[in-house]
Amino acid sequence: METDEQARNRFQLELEFVQCLANPNYLNFLAQRGILRDRPFINYLKYLLYWKEPEYAKFLKYPHCLHMLELLQYEHFRKELVNAQCAKFIDEQQLLHWQHYSRKRMRLQQALAEQTQAQPQTAPPHGNAAAK
Repeated sequence: METDEQARNRFQLELEFVQCLANPNYLNFLAQRGILRDRPFINYLKYLLYWKEPEYAKFLKYPHCLHMLELLQYEHFRKELVNAQCAKFIDEQQLLHWQHYSRKRMRLQQALAEQTQAQPQTAPPHGNAAAK
């Protein structure tokens, strides 16, 4: 039986490891050393899919690690990661996504702020005044 402290430590270690999966250079490192071919490690990656559940995913700072965790379930993807060019391509795509996402999010926030300012600010009717 696992103590509360052991459970907390396991949670923290698994949280940190899952988030490391968002780094394509780290994945390339694991692939080049043959770790992504080890059956126990592949089973561990499958076990870690519980991080996709909302009660766990809410703790992630880098949620795109879940996408990488999902891709790591496929043998073909694990084999491709041996190639440094594959890791570089993924890294570049992540950077492009973050750049596009932040610009798009800023435009949406500005549009929402403008829309909020354009709407007239009316006070809700007072309950007693409506009853009279």
